[in-house]
Amino acid sequence: MQPGQARVGNILYPTGDLNSSVAFYRDGLGLAVKFADGERFAALDGGGVTFALAAGDEALGTTPMASFKVTDVASSVARLTALGASLVSGPSRGPHEVRAVLHDPAGNPFVLYASA
Repeated sequence: MQPGQARVGNILYPTGDLNSSVAFYRDGLGLAVKFADGERFAALDGGGVTFALAAGDEALGTTPMASFKVTDVASSVARLTALGASLVSGPSRGPHEVRAVLHDPAGNPFVLYASA
């Protein structure tokens, strides 16, 4: 990935019960589980994009949102806030990555993340 170029990392859905949500999408739609972190987070194969389920603190709110993988979260936050985004939280180091939550100028939430 080139500096400044982001890619959709996943579509993140919050849930109150990770195991039930995983079973629903796995058994109902046939999405294979690619990664799971206890009762906090699961990544399912959405056929070209990762469909992520998150519970507890990993849910980052109650609204589904896109997550974008970037090379540097802090510089991406600076660039996007200069273009009208508002920072909700972060950048902060999570268990698997550095991330920030923002709203675009229209008020839509999204996540930026980079490998830690």
